[in-house]
Amino acid sequence: MFKSLLLIAAAGLFAGASLTAQETGYLKTKIEPGRAGIFVDGKYVGPAANFGSSRKYALAPGKHEIKLVEPRYEEITTSVTIEKGKTANLTQTMKAIPEPKGPFGVLRTKSPDKFAAVYVNDRFCGHADEFDNYWQGMKLPAGEYTIRIEPTNGSGNVTKKVTIVANKTIIVQ
Repeated sequence: MFKSLLLIAAAGLFAGASLTAQETGYLKTKIEPGRAGIFVDGKYVGPAANFGSSRKYALAPGKHEIKLVEPRYEEITTSVTIEKGKTANLTQTMKAIPEPKGPFGVLRTKSPDKFAAVYVNDRFCGHADEFDNYWQGMKLPAGEYTIRIEPTNGSGNVTKKVTIVANKTIIVQ
């Protein structure tokens, strides 16, 4: 009797788990460039390359706003409709914008979350892992900026005002 109840309870848990999976849909992306940040309904979820061939992003069924942001390209805003148990594919090629004029300084970031969103003057510029070591960094024209680093889990945000100086490197952590 006890074994039967245990089996019925386990079957119920398994059925509940698969029902939850069936109530979810997924988003896969093929975005050029792959480093573009993806925002779903205003929330940063990571670089586009993360949701390519091997990974997908789980979403509730319905219509969702998708925003693609990469500082060297024009932003794209579109929408996708997610269906239960199905995967929606989003394919986009972003259009490059003209390069800014120098003189330039370099911004580097340090964050325990390598996919933390990095904003310069409230404009998404990439994820922390793109700007975190000696040979990487974001070239910015000399001037004053507000830098914000937002981890993907939403906690531990860092906001700092910095002055970028020509031919110098500033590290924000």
